[in-house]
Amino acid sequence: MTFSASAALSRVKPSATLAVTQKAKELRAKGIDVIGLGAGEPDFDTPDHIKQAAVEAIARGETKYTAVDGIGELKDAIVKKFRRDNDLEYTAAQVHIAPGGKPVIFNALTASLDAGDEVIIPAPYWVTYPEVVRLLGGEPVIVKAGIENNFKITPEQLEAAITPKTKWFILNSPSNPTGMGYSADDLKALAEVLLKHPHVWVMSDDMYEHIVYDGFEFATIAQVEPRLYERTLTMNGVSKAYSMTGWRIGYAAGPEPLIAGMRKVISQTTSNACSISQWAAVAALNGEHEFLKPRNEVFRRRRDFMLEGLNAAKGLAAPKPEGAFYVFADCAGAMGKTTPSGTVINSDTDFCAALLEAEAVAVVPGIAFGMEPGFRVSYATDDDSLREAATRIQRFCASLR
Repeated sequence: MTFSASAALSRVKPSATLAVTQKAKELRAKGIDVIGLGAGEPDFDTPDHIKQAAVEAIARGETKYTAVDGIGELKDAIVKKFRRDNDLEYTAAQVHIAPGGKPVIFNALTASLDAGDEVIIPAPYWVTYPEVVRLLGGEPVIVKAGIENNFKITPEQLEAAITPKTKWFILNSPSNPTGMGYSADDLKALAEVLLKHPHVWVMSDDMYEHIVYDGFEFATIAQVEPRLYERTLTMNGVSKAYSMTGWRIGYAAGPEPLIAGMRKVISQTTSNACSISQWAAVAALNGEHEFLKPRNEVFRRRRDFMLEGLNAAKGLAAPKPEGAFYVFADCAGAMGKTTPSGTVINSDTDFCAALLEAEAVAVVPGIAFGMEPGFRVSYATDDDSLREAATRIQRFCASLR
């Protein structure tokens, strides 16, 4: 019998970031000295006090099913986190815990989207947003924010994108893939537009909240504009700040009817997140955060080095990110040029493929993030690899004719 893919599956593309990371691994296995700059995870280890909390949870026998959307202790820690860090008041009944950020997004959209509903997504965007919308039969409405605006959309662009079919507006700050952050003033301006359209819900993806630089002050939209509180889902997780990508804990807080719907979805899909990971997340949120400052300083140094290296490469341009651990480089200056082997660069996909072939540097093409021509670099890797990668990228760009 031949497998027949569903219509839903045919609407979805595989993750480009995961594909690049896998390709780099395959080339390394063949003995090729590949520098992979595609991974979206910190290269630091999970802090010891968090790992110890997991060990203690195992010893206590915390190895059974939990409530489908999370243990009470973690919900309480999340309530305290939102109050402490964001001046947002929630109850435990307004909190949803899932095995990662992606399930949080999936659960929220599954609970609320009907076929044909529109979801506004600024580009460059995280690769998962439009794919989940398409999977569920919704329509992604992509609003492009170019390098001239530091990859941030304007209130005028948001206003123009809203229609009677708009159900959600998804905002990620600091951004994956650009690292750009929306200031409190930026958010207030967008909020003024949203207040005119009470049918539009807001999903604020704050996953990189604690990874910021140069005095950038993180803010989230329900904090900046309390009148949006009743239609905002504020989501976060422990993956990035606490170096817990593999532990798979994402969380969100929002209006009780939405959270109840998300609870119903998770009860019939993944059920609860790993019980041990939940107890580790309690320690992460409630514990000390002193480790963040030195780690952010390392990231800032890497950002500055990578930024300098990219902007020194012929045909590339990259603005300075305020957070996360990515740089998004515009490579329009390389379009139409030819590599020494005779390959014509007509797209950012061509650029990234030729860079990998010629210099064994793996980056993710901008088309995967809805913005081309460009590419994303992750600087969440060691200094020596970044120095060598910058040298190789400059050499490759210099070779184009």
